[in-house]
Amino acid sequence: MLDTTLKTQLKAYLEKLTRPIQLLASLDDSEKAKEMQALLREIAELSDKISLSENTDDNERKPSFAITSPGHDINLRFAGIPMGHEFTSLVLALLQAGGHPPKVDADVIEQIKNLDGDFRFETYISLTCQNCPEVVQSLNLMAVLNPRVQSVTIDGALFQVEVEQRQIMAVPTVYLNGQVFGQGRMSIEEILAKLDTGSVQRAAEKLDAKAPYDVLIVGGGPAGAAAAIYAARKGIRTGVVAERFGGQVLDTMSIENFISVTETEGPKFAAALEQHVKTYDVDIMNLQRAEKLTHKDGVNEIQLASGATLKAKAVILATGARWREINVPGEREYRNHGVAYCPHCDGPLFKGKRVAVIGGGNSGVEAAIDLAGIVSHVTLLEFGAELRADEVLQRKLRSLTNVTVITQAQTTEVHGDGTKVNALSYKDLVSGELKNVELEGIFVQIGLVPNTEWLKGSLTLSRHGEIEIDARGQTSLAGVFAAGDVTTVPYKQIVIAVGEGAKASLAAFDYIIRS
Repeated sequence: MLDTTLKTQLKAYLEKLTRPIQLLASLDDSEKAKEMQALLREIAELSDKISLSENTDDNERKPSFAITSPGHDINLRFAGIPMGHEFTSLVLALLQAGGHPPKVDADVIEQIKNLDGDFRFETYISLTCQNCPEVVQSLNLMAVLNPRVQSVTIDGALFQVEVEQRQIMAVPTVYLNGQVFGQGRMSIEEILAKLDTGSVQRAAEKLDAKAPYDVLIVGGGPAGAAAAIYAARKGIRTGVVAERFGGQVLDTMSIENFISVTETEGPKFAAALEQHVKTYDVDIMNLQRAEKLTHKDGVNEIQLASGATLKAKAVILATGARWREINVPGEREYRNHGVAYCPHCDGPLFKGKRVAVIGGGNSGVEAAIDLAGIVSHVTLLEFGAELRADEVLQRKLRSLTNVTVITQAQTTEVHGDGTKVNALSYKDLVSGELKNVELEGIFVQIGLVPNTEWLKGSLTLSRHGEIEIDARGQTSLAGVFAAGDVTTVPYKQIVIAVGEGAKASLAAFDYIIRS
């Protein structure tokens, strides 16, 4: 299961174990069980602190295995073989169960230990999902630190009967004590905020008490991170407030055009951004949504959804953008029940089924190509007269026998049976005829919309909702700058957002010293 390089790396990690751990395997006669058995035996051979017991519990999912430590009440299990994106989750679970300290803040650890209640989490994932590992790793850590927390990670592709029974059509999907707890990427802070309802008020009180910043950046994506670094290097008081640090990059599968980095994945890139920012004296306030911007007597105020208010001499808006919706009947009703926006994450759940991709740009065509290797058939719908993707992608698409491309098609409605998608309607823009396509999944890939609804009436926005800026990143409001995908700057690219963030930060510093 593990090649020589992986074994060498894992063996080095396992030297950090400070206490023995046990692998408890529940196996059957399937081929996947044999693969899991081989993997666990290889792991056990890499450290004298690891023991393996097989066929330990007939009541557990098969194949699956638990990770625990003698004398410690740890309830952590993988139902599936945690390779691909989940291999890191496996390594961290081994280390943490074996006593290696986690890399999280002390107050987070204390909050986990003080949770009051019994929590059984079941997390359905796919091994190709880049958003799943953070959820898995967060819940596993909670299971290691708190004996009243149980965490089971379930590979949806392996346990398809459960996926069908629970009608899971998006990953990660998390169940808590048998009820849906959440879907999509969640940080450990977000999970704790949902469990510990008093934490929101406590956090708001702490934020309200903070002294004014010289520069406050709203948004934690590439533009916000670059702005924070450039501001902190000037030695001024710098804060970053964000709904989730990393922004839309967290939802990006592959990054191959950031200069000097040949290839990486969105979550890894986002983690690197955050670690770089943390090397400077920057106050990061995560899980906070900005709701209002005001400017009075030379001071800018950002009001947050939690009720707190932050003040600053200069503000840099870097709230980025989000996936654009098609805005037709049925889309929101069937979101995560057949309507999806991440083909890499949710594609494996549609194995052998018929799906559609809406959008003929690079993202749409790439999605169609990837899905074609998983599903039975892909119908790609493009509003325009021809596809807009790069020619190299179009050639690849045309070579696939299970893909149908329909241009000049306007999606008009998503249909379902009350629980999941079963068809979509589109208008043929040439004939005017309304047509129907029977399918089980719809992947929307039609571009981005800026996150500026909360700024309407505060400063000047373009007709597309983008923040209008000048060459220095200055907005129409004194002392307020903007950078990245949220602005009128053309070409929404990570490398451009980083440069724009740095430029806006330098302009904000210049504004401060001249005021």
